[in-house]
Amino acid sequence: MARSKVPSLALEPAQEQAALLMLQRFLDERFELQLGTFEVQEVLDQISRELAPHYYNKAILDVQAHLKDRFESIESDLWALEKS
Repeated sequence: MARSKVPSLALEPAQEQAALLMLQRFLDERFELQLGTFEVQEVLDQISRELAPHYYNKAILDVQAHLKDRFESIESDLWALEKS
């Protein structure tokens, strides 16, 4: 079975704007680093390219484990309903 291409990890425009503001505020408050919008966008883009795929893959693995448990439970329930 062929795997489909991983979907883009881009945020919706409103989500990206909120992330930019949060990151800009964090860098200023924590490190007293005042960056402009362009620079903060660069930081966010780098984080998205380098870190987001790891979180995405971890989420996929977590969902797979959860679904495996659920399907095993359903299978067990079906076996219990089987008539002899």
